[in-house]
Amino acid sequence: MLEGNRVSRISVRGFAVASATAVTTVGAVVGVASGNAAQPADDSFEAAAADTTLLADIPAGEQAQVQVSSLAEQASVQAAAADSAAKKSAEEAARIRAAKDAEAKKEAAVKAEAEAKAKEKAEKERKAKEEAERASRSSTRDVTSFTAQASYTVAEVKAIARQIVPASQFQCFSTIVDHESSWNYRATNPSSGAYGLVQAYPGSKMSSAGADWRTNPATQIKWGLNYMNDRYGSPCDAWAFWQNNHWY
Repeated sequence: MLEGNRVSRISVRGFAVASATAVTTVGAVVGVASGNAAQPADDSFEAAAADTTLLADIPAGEQAQVQVSSLAEQASVQAAAADSAAKKSAEEAARIRAAKDAEAKKEAAVKAEAEAKAKEKAEKERKAKEEAERASRSSTRDVTSFTAQASYTVAEVKAIARQIVPASQFQCFSTIVDHESSWNYRATNPSSGAYGLVQAYPGSKMSSAGADWRTNPATQIKWGLNYMNDRYGSPCDAWAFWQNNHWY
């Protein structure tokens, strides 16, 4: 049916029935002209024609409008579906990104905590080491407790050094003495005049540790240890400097 020039549906069946009706009508007219009595139309055709809009009754322009309207509606539905899919995709991407960011923050926090604990542990160990070294220094024998001898072997000099130098620093101290004098407490450098186990220059500086600095290795060891501690922090720090400069 047509209402206000708007078509809701075009019936193919109606078109076929209307065509058949038109043919019957033409036949009836021809029969009258020839003298034959007109035949009554088939009731089924009339009923179909009464219920169906003829295709010919729909203007061509409105048929095109119906097609365009249908295509526009399909495009609108497809666009809406695409927008919905894009929105869902964006939401999922945002969710994944947020999850990754949260995981990265968690890992960073765990790493920072581990680093802080490691730093704290290293600091405690450093302080404990320093405390142990101070305790070791305070527990070493005083130089005056060693009985003076006319001469000393290398083994005897090393034994004295082990009783004066902290155990944790002895190897570094020993290495320096090896390079400077080969544990000869009377060693003299012919060029500079440096003297003793640690090659003090001038040798007389060792008098601050004892008047017997020329002949007593214990006095030389005490002075050398104090020198390394005061100038470098420890014999091992002094040895590190020596390796880079070949003097200390």
